[in-house]
Amino acid sequence: MADHESADDSVYYHWQDRNLILHCRLQPKAAQDEFAEVTEGRIKIRITAPPVDGKANKHLIRFLAKQFKVPQGSVEIMSGDNSRQKRILIMDPQVLPAALQLDRTGASPAARTTRT
Repeated sequence: MADHESADDSVYYHWQDRNLILHCRLQPKAAQDEFAEVTEGRIKIRITAPPVDGKANKHLIRFLAKQFKVPQGSVEIMSGDNSRQKRILIMDPQVLPAALQLDRTGASPAARTTRT
């Protein structure tokens, strides 16, 4: 297994107390803003803004703030400012978008087990 791979590549987020950390891959200049598939442990996020002069990052923050119903100041790019691969902090999300199928226990749907 390569260093960048995890045991379960479907887990693209985790919780730190009430804060959510998303591992994403940004696709700028898309036809519309949307969440897409999960690959290599990252959720693909498509946005319409171009990747110039910080426009894509600003647009991403606005999009995520709207989706999670938080102020834009509650969305922070933790790493990947100049990369398509980013770690995003969403402080105390008020809504969990259905498209992401998030679980407050920290495991994505594909990673959950049925053990009791």
